[in-house]
Amino acid sequence: MEAASCETCGNTYEKAFRILSADGGQRVFDSFECAIQALAPVCAHCRCRIIGHGVENGARIFCCAHCAKASGVSGARDHV
Repeated sequence: MEAASCETCGNTYEKAFRILSADGGQRVFDSFECAIQALAPVCAHCRCRIIGHGVENGARIFCCAHCAKASGVSGARDHV
């Protein structure tokens, strides 16, 4: 791939990469950090980016069981 501009930060980089989505769309980033910033969901409680599995409750996703419980989800637990 020739140099491309990152959609998050605008940097033009020779080693930029494309991420293809299931619907055929593609997005270009110059780093995993920028890809995470653009694509990772945000915890419904603490607002951090979720780069692991997270804890889902209906339409909400949390970074961990602690945040889920703090938001009123009962029975949430992290995998051990």
